[in-house]
Amino acid sequence: MTFSIAGKTAIVTGAANGIGLAIGKQFVEHGANVMFADIDEKRLAEELGTQADESNVQYFAGDLREKLAIANLLSATLDAFDQVDILINGAREVVPSDPLDPEDGSVMELLNQNLMPALRLSQLVARRMMKDANAEQAAPAGSIVNLSSIAARRTHPDLLAYSVSSAALDQMTRSLAVALAPHRIRVNAVAFGSVMSASLKTTLRENQEYRQDIEEHTPLNRIASPGELAETVQFLASDAAGFMTGQILTLDGGRTLLDPVAAPAH
Repeated sequence: MTFSIAGKTAIVTGAANGIGLAIGKQFVEHGANVMFADIDEKRLAEELGTQADESNVQYFAGDLREKLAIANLLSATLDAFDQVDILINGAREVVPSDPLDPEDGSVMELLNQNLMPALRLSQLVARRMMKDANAEQAAPAGSIVNLSSIAARRTHPDLLAYSVSSAALDQMTRSLAVALAPHRIRVNAVAFGSVMSASLKTTLRENQEYRQDIEEHTPLNRIASPGELAETVQFLASDAAGFMTGQILTLDGGRTLLDPVAAPAH
C-alpha cells in the first residue's frame, strides 16, 4: 500500500505560506487536485503564481471565521473539481497569553481562529462527502486531517490560549472520528512540535537564542522542515491509513519524552 492521493481532491487551509503551503504543494506533486485556502489573497497569488492556471491547482481567499466564507470555499472547490475527498485543517495562529490577566482575550481569540473554522468546515465538507459516497461500496468516503500541537499536552505559562485551542482541536478530532466512522470518513490529527513554520521562522530571526533552546529540548536536536510534516499528513490522508481514525499522531523529534515545563512547545 502506497501513500497515493492521485486523482483525489483536497482542501488545504492556511495554505498561503509555511506548513499549509508545503502540504498543498506536496499533494499537487503527488497527483491530487488542491484548493489552497487562506485569508491572504496576495500571498496566495504570489506563492502559486502560474501554477494557479493548471487544471489541478486553485486557490480561495477568505476569512474562514465567517460562516459564509466556509460555504463559499466548499462551493468554489466543487465548481473547480466536482468533489472533495480530503480536508486539511491547517489554518492556525500562535499568540502569547497571560493566564493571570482577566482582561486577556486570547483564549476566545484562538478558539475562534484555530478551532471553530476547522469544526464548521469539517461539518460542511463531511456532509458533502456523505452525499457523494457510494452506499453500495465499502470504499473510503473521505479523510480529514487536523493540524494540532504538542502544546495541547504540555504546560507553558505564555501559551495558555494556544494550548487550550490545541487541546480542543484534539478532542474535536476524536469526537468527529466517532461520529463520522459509520459514514466511512476518517478524522485524524498531527500534533507537532517545532516545525519551520512562517511564524517560527520570524521568531527565530528576532531571537537567535530561541533556536538553541528548541534544539536542546528536542532529542533529535533539530527543527523539522515543513516537508516532513507534509509527508506525515499525506500518509494520514491516504488509504494507507485506512484503519486509522481518531488518532493524534505526534511529530515532535522526541520533545514530549522530556519533562521541562518551560521548554518551547511550538
